Formats: sequence, C-alpha cells, structure tokens
Amino acid sequence: MRRRTPTWLAALSVGLAALFAVPPAHAAEAAGRGPSLYVPDANPAAYQQVRSLARAGRLRDAADILAMVNTPQSVWFGDETPAEVEQKVRAVVRAAGREHAVPSLALYDIPGRDCSNYSAGGAADSAQYEAWIDAVARGIGHGDAIVTLEPDALALLPSDCGQDDAQGTKTAARYAEVNYAVDALEPLRGTRVYLDTGHPGWHSVNDIVPRLIEGGVDRASGFYTNASNYNTDDANSWYGKLISSCLAYADGGGDAAQCPNQYWPRADAQSWLDAHVTTPPSRMKHFVTDSSRNGRGTWTPPAGKYSDAQDWCNPPDRGLGARPTLRTGDPLQDARLWIKTPGESDGLCLRGTAGPEDPERGTVDPKAGDWFPQQALELARLAQPPLLPGH
Repeated sequence: MRRRTPTWLAALSVGLAALFAVPPAHAAEAAGRGPSLYVPDANPAAYQQVRSLARAGRLRDAADILAMVNTPQSVWFGDETPAEVEQKVRAVVRAAGREHAVPSLALYDIPGRDCSNYSAGGAADSAQYEAWIDAVARGIGHGDAIVTLEPDALALLPSDCGQDDAQGTKTAARYAEVNYAVDALEPLRGTRVYLDTGHPGWHSVNDIVPRLIEGGVDRASGFYTNASNYNTDDANSWYGKLISSCLAYADGGGDAAQCPNQYWPRADAQSWLDAHVTTPPSRMKHFVTDSSRNGRGTWTPPAGKYSDAQDWCNPPDRGLGARPTLRTGDPLQDARLWIKTPGESDGLCLRGTAGPEDPERGTVDPKAGDWFPQQALELARLAQPPLLPGH
C-alpha cells in the first residue's frame, strides 16, 4: 500500500500550491487524452526538506521541491527478496491503476551491478536474478508498466571493467540474464520493456547496437538512453533515431558497423538513413529517454583541475529537464521520463582527490540513492523549463 500523506504535508501542499501555483501531479498529461504517467511517493527526506524550508520562511524553495516530487518519475527496485519485490511492484502497479496512470519501473538487480562501484549490489547469480525477475512479473500481472531494464547492464558489461574471465563467462551470463528478463516481462499484457544504451556521450551507435541485439531487443519494445545522465533532449532523440535506424538496417541483413553514428555530421547521417533505411517507424524499435537532470545539459569540468572529474557524479549547476510525457510528438519516441530520481545522490564524488569532500561542492556527498538536499534545491531552482512561474 502507498504511504498515507501526513496531515502536515497535505496542509502545506495546499498552501504552497495556492501561493505559487504548484501544478498538480501529472497536470500536463491530464490535459491531453489517454493515460498519464504515475507520480510515486517521494523519498521521505524530500518531504522533510519541504517542511524545513517552509519553517525557515523559504516558501518559494519549498514550493520548488514540492513541484519536483509531484512530477511523474520512475520507481526503482533492486536488492529486495523475490517476495518483497513482488509485493512492492504489485502495490505500485495497483496504485497507478487506480489513478488511470502508467508507472515507470526501473529494475536494478543484475548480478555484478555497476561493476561493483558506487551502486554495487544486485542478485548473487543468474538463478537468483531469474527468481527475482519472475517475482517482478507476478507483481505486474495484468497491469500497465513501462520497464527500463537494468541501467548500465549493456553499456557496462563485465568485460568492460575487467571483471570477466578469458572465456567471457560473466559477459555471456549478463546477456542471458537480460534476455531472460525480456522474455519474462515483455509478453505481459500491459508491459513494455526497454533496454539500456548508456547515453550519447558514451557508446557509439556502432558499438551499442550489437549489444542491444545480443540482449534480445528484437523481442522488447525498444531501448532507453540517458538514464541518470545529463545529455540534452536533442542529443538523446537524435541518438535514439540513429540506434533505431541501425537496428532496422541490421535486421534487414546490414552491418551495424556501416551505420552513421552520433559523431557524423547530421546532414551526412540523414542522407545515409534516407538511402539505406526504408522501414516505417511503426515497425522500428522505439525508445524512451531520461530528462530528469538535463535541463542545463552536461557539465564541462574545469580544464586540468581534476585527474578524474567524474562528470556524471553529482555535477554542479545542473537543472531539471522537460517534464515527463507519453506524448512526445516523435513517432519513434514512446516517452520522455524522469528515470533517475532527481534529488538522490550519485554517490561519494571525490574527482580524483583524497576527499572526503566533493571539491566542487565543499561537502561530503551522500551515498548513492540517499537524498541530497543541496543538489535537490539546485536542480529545482535551475530547471529548464522552470518548474514554477516567475523563474
């Protein structure tokens, strides 16, 4: 069951909404036709931040955080037991169904997750992972769900981080695990499964397309890009179009190595697509993107300042991006989502220094997944487009 909204928060929400015109949850979607995206309960620390800001008289800041958490965003699952994840997924899917909304579920339990870095964890082995995925499938049941399957699972293979053996055993297991999840979830009546591509500043189209094919994208709804990253909507949609087109070209017998990638001049790439890809969008693989923190684009670290700038890790001066929607206007893009929960830390960012403070922020960043009030307020204040009138 969903948590009951505390009385103080309900009263505060009404007051801030009246004062600053905080939009109701998924108001933009509700104005159109069809289903809207689901707004889950926020991290409890977000509500605490709203209350602290209001008590300090910083009502505008409180309204900004409230508007941010009242925006549809993904619900993450990982590290639960099969019984726990089945119960939690069922609760979210049913709650969304009562609101005639579609939940976005980020599944994050693959063995060897994040190459044992900041977000290490996940299932102990393939058998445990398959049991976990089966439980997720039971939890979804006949409900509707958008599933972004295992961020970094294909963009960061065991072979990419020196964790595989000479025979490629762990990488082969990774592909088998992703395929298992696709086959368990995609056939569910209301579920659409999308596979990981990293982001357009990471893998070239020519590199990621073979990974998608090996991961079973032919049996999935498509793929997603920019999860937890900062690339612009324009860069993400172009990357998505190139990947979708290359998948169609490869499906017709073409070599993915010949496809244009995101580094080609766009006019040249478009000319190549016009000449080699004739598949209609309805028959191509579709994609979704993450706009949760891309309102100001990617961060450019100061030249020569850090030995490892970790430009992906709690970068400063970023803003929320465009609001999530199921109506993108792009025949290949099924949705724009907030996959990453904005306001939750990426982890302890030292940028090559001895630490313990993040030298860009002068603070010790919270561990991955914990609420980061400084960053949350920054994202809300610098949102593009603005969250509230008057910014």
